[in-house]
Amino acid sequence: VCVCNATYCDTLDPLVLPAPGSYVKYESSKAGKRLERSEGSFQHSLCAPDVVLTLDTTQRFQRVKGFGGSITDAAAINILSLPERAQDHLLRSYFSEEGLEYNLIRLPMASCDFSLHAYTYDDIPYDYELTHFSLRDEDTKLKASGAGLSQPLHLLLQIPLLHRALAMSKRPLSLYASPWTSPTWLKTSESYVGKGTLKGQAGDRYHKTWANYFIRFLDEYAKHNVTFWAVTAENEPTAGLINNYPFQCLGFTAEQQRDFIAQDLGPALANSSHRHVQLIILDDNRLHLPHWAKVVLEDEKAARYIHGIGIHWYLDFIGPIQDTVLPTHELFPDYFILATEACIGAHFWERDVILGCWERGNQYSHSILTNLNHFVAGWTDWNLALDLEGGPNWVKNYVDSPIIVDSSEGIFYKQPMFYHMGHFSKFIPEGSQRVGLAASKESKKTGLEYTAFLRPDGAVVVVVLNR
Repeated sequence: VCVCNATYCDTLDPLVLPAPGSYVKYESSKAGKRLERSEGSFQHSLCAPDVVLTLDTTQRFQRVKGFGGSITDAAAINILSLPERAQDHLLRSYFSEEGLEYNLIRLPMASCDFSLHAYTYDDIPYDYELTHFSLRDEDTKLKASGAGLSQPLHLLLQIPLLHRALAMSKRPLSLYASPWTSPTWLKTSESYVGKGTLKGQAGDRYHKTWANYFIRFLDEYAKHNVTFWAVTAENEPTAGLINNYPFQCLGFTAEQQRDFIAQDLGPALANSSHRHVQLIILDDNRLHLPHWAKVVLEDEKAARYIHGIGIHWYLDFIGPIQDTVLPTHELFPDYFILATEACIGAHFWERDVILGCWERGNQYSHSILTNLNHFVAGWTDWNLALDLEGGPNWVKNYVDSPIIVDSSEGIFYKQPMFYHMGHFSKFIPEGSQRVGLAASKESKKTGLEYTAFLRPDGAVVVVVLNR
C-alpha cells in the first residue's frame, strides 16, 4: 500500500502524448511499481518476441462512458474524518490530473447498507404529495463521527464533496444516482429491509409517488448546483424479492420494472425539467441477462424512456459474460451496458479488508478487461473509501475498498485496487472507442489479458494484465 497524510501523497504527472514512432508505458507490479512511467520507441526486433499483439484500428466496437466509484454515506464519512489537507489529497488522487481522473460518480439516493442507519428523504407516513421531502433528514446528523458534525448529513457530506471533486476534475464528471429503498409507507412490507415491493400496481398513487420522489431528488440536488447524467430505476431490484433480505431494498420483477418505467418513472422524467437525465435499468447481477433486458426493452412503451443497462459483478462466477452480456448487446445494440457496482469482500467466504492485497487488484483488472472486451461501456467501483474494518455499515456488511482510511492516525492507504483502476480510468477517457487487438498466441497459453482503445485525441491505449 501507499500511505498518504496531510503533508504527503504520491501523485502522477498529467499525461503527455508520445511523439510519433514512440510510446509511453505505465507499469504497476506486485514488486512495488505503481503506475511507473517509461518511454521507448517501436523497432523491428532481431530476436522474435514470445508474443506479439497486433492492433487493428479499422475494427471498431463500443465507445466508453467512463470509470469511477461511489460516494456512499460511509465513503463521505471516512473522507471527511481526515484532516482537510489529507481530504484534498484523497479527492485529488481520484479526480485530478495528478490522480486517476475518474469521471463517473455513483450516488445512493438516500441510505444504503453503507450508511449509519436506514432512512429515506420522506419518512413521514402517507405523504403522497411529498411535502416533507427533504435532504435535511434530521436523524442523519453525524453525532457519532467525533468530528463534531452537527449539520444534516447529505448537505454536509455528499454535496460539498461533489463540489470539491467537480472543481479539481479536468474532465467532465458524470453523476448517477440509485435508490435502495422507497419510504416504508409505499411498501408492501412497511419496512426498509426484507422482502417487499411497492404497494398496488403501476400507474397507481404508490407508483406515481415513488416516480415523483426521483424528480424531487433531482430538484433538491439541482438547488445545490449538482446535476445528474443518469438515474438507475432501482439498485438490485431482485434483492427485494428475497425473504429476510438484510438491508435496504425494493423488489421489482422485470415485468414490474417495465410497467413502472412505462407508466410512472419514464413519463415523470420526460415531463420534468430533468428530461435530459438518462435512465438505466437492471442495476443488478448480470445473471439476469438477457431475460431482464428482453422483458423490459421489447416493450416499446418502456423502451422509449431507457438509455442503458447496469450490471453488478457479485455473481459473475455463475453468469458467464458470453451467456449474459454478449447476447444482450447483440439483441439491443442501441443501449449502453455499464458496470455499476463491484467490490471485494462481499461474499461470506472473503475477508473484508486485506491491506496491500495485489490479487484483489488483479481481480479488478480482470473484471474490467473482460467487460470492456464484451461491449461494456465503463466500470464503477463501489465505496471510494472505507475504514480499517471495511465500514461503517449499519448491518456490518463490511467489504474492501481501493482506499482505506485510518482516521485515528489521519492517514489513508492507496491499495493495489486503486492503481489497477488507474490503468483504465486515467488513460481511456470518455468517448474512446475499442479497436481490434489480436495476439500471436492464445491467452490461455500466455496468461495475458488485454484490450485496446482509440482515444478522441487520436492516441491508442493498450492495457495488458499479466497474471
